[in-house]
Amino acid sequence: MDFNIKNIKAIIGLGNPGLKYYKNRHNIGFRILDKIAQDYGVNWNVADIQEDAKITVSINQENFNIILIKPQTFMNDSGKVLSGLQKKGIKPENILVVHDELEKPFGNISFKYDGSARGHNGLRSIISFVGAGFWRLRFGISRPEDADVANYVLANFSQEEESKINLFIEQAVIKIFQA
Repeated sequence: MDFNIKNIKAIIGLGNPGLKYYKNRHNIGFRILDKIAQDYGVNWNVADIQEDAKITVSINQENFNIILIKPQTFMNDSGKVLSGLQKKGIKPENILVVHDELEKPFGNISFKYDGSARGHNGLRSIISFVGAGFWRLRFGISRPEDADVANYVLANFSQEEESKINLFIEQAVIKIFQA
């Protein structure tokens, strides 16, 4: 099965809420969704955090209508936002989750359908709510050789990584919308 944006109804970017986390490796999902919103000329309404702890914006185009979602829970509770999607009739196979991936080199971007959480607590939370049958855009952050994983994902990208991040974010957005 190949990824096709026309089959997607919701894109969820994983991250932790608050400016202090924005440049963390774990927040790449938020940053990619911010770029999508910017490219399509829509603004997040942060004053309108919904009852299920998410902020959303809709993109309505000729070929697709998509809800962008940034959970305002912390990473480990990201799945809670999905109950509202199910009520709107959005099935797991119509969801794309954008997240950081330790097992891929920095900047490597790939799609995956189905599978385990592989230690990612945000994915684990989503799987607990809807099962594993959803799309993922995995953004490589590289596994640290000698650092604690929890501290690593909650740390900001290095200066060298940050100098390249906008290019990789742009590539991720292109990959999503050209698929």
